[in-house]
Amino acid sequence: MEALDRCRSILADLVGFPSVSSDSNLPVIAWLAERLSDAGARVEILTDATGIKANLFATLGPDRPGGLMFSGHTDVVPVTDQVWTSDPFVLTEREGRLYGRGACDMKGFLACLMAELDLLKVAAREKPIHFAFTHDEEVGCVGARALAAWLADRDIRPALAIIGEPTGMQVIEGHKGCCEYTVTFTGRSGHSSAPELGVNALEYAARYVGKLLELRNGLIAQEPEGSRYMPPYATLNVGGIEGGLSHNVIAPKAVLKWETRPVTAGDLAYVKREMTAFANEVLLPGMRAVAPEAAIETEIIGEAAALFPRAENAARGLVFALTGETTADVVPFGTEAGFFQEIGMDAVVCGPGSISQAHKPDEFIALSELSRCLAMLERLPEQWTEHWA
Repeated sequence: MEALDRCRSILADLVGFPSVSSDSNLPVIAWLAERLSDAGARVEILTDATGIKANLFATLGPDRPGGLMFSGHTDVVPVTDQVWTSDPFVLTEREGRLYGRGACDMKGFLACLMAELDLLKVAAREKPIHFAFTHDEEVGCVGARALAAWLADRDIRPALAIIGEPTGMQVIEGHKGCCEYTVTFTGRSGHSSAPELGVNALEYAARYVGKLLELRNGLIAQEPEGSRYMPPYATLNVGGIEGGLSHNVIAPKAVLKWETRPVTAGDLAYVKREMTAFANEVLLPGMRAVAPEAAIETEIIGEAAALFPRAENAARGLVFALTGETTADVVPFGTEAGFFQEIGMDAVVCGPGSISQAHKPDEFIALSELSRCLAMLERLPEQWTEHWA
């Protein structure tokens, strides 16, 4: 069977696992583990505290430091309230496109890897090739954070990482971080005719939003010189606010959802420092002067690390050699790559499909994109020695 036919068949199997982030990913992890084990890989399944989610780490080749790691997430976003023209969890081919939830983001890349395991096994005879498949990327890169910490504790870990998010097979060397927070304001209820006896949580949430918008202007003002991003500065978004009981009741609780996408590490430090001080030194004293039980609690939903472009990047050089590309770009969306860079790996993002298809109804990946990814992998054995790091 030709590589593209194998890839199509494998992708059909992968799409058939409805590994939505809210549900378990264990079935798809077990399926991938079996194929890797059959190819001779040493496989470790790392279950999270819930017991229903897991990362997979596997290695072909010798047990030695360094090597190349291919990385991708196994979870997909929901299809709830989306109108599809075919079953989202049954791979459907139409006019050179394969439709299905996760076909593009990012099971297409996983299918390419599984289709070329025999070739990758040959490439790994002297220098290891690793596979890192994670859970819960779509809800804050939870699995990647845990996997990076686990790898950091090992004496043996990869040197290079290719994260196969859909980039149209373009080489991406940098992206912004993505940091998401939920803030819960607890006040004191009461009749609206006596506002001085209560603490309106919605009002304090609104003041918090006002401060966020002030900081958003500050982020624009401190745009890094020569930034390659679009927009070139760190962004900040208020995603939702909920609370209140009725027109004539002082709102006892409010929940605010917001995110920021820093360009530099300093951007995030600035936002967190200012918002913590505003909550603790300005808002809380006023709330607790009336209601000592009042509280402002911040939950970190996810803090996806930025991927910073670097002058020296062996992973970028390797992917240039494998794809024929000669330039690398940056993107505004986040990936898991930054976590691996933080623990010392050279990392790039490069994978089949278009990010414009991600999360949409009738998500698809073109067969031509899968062919380009397979061609990249097929060049690996001849390039591996030259670009070893």
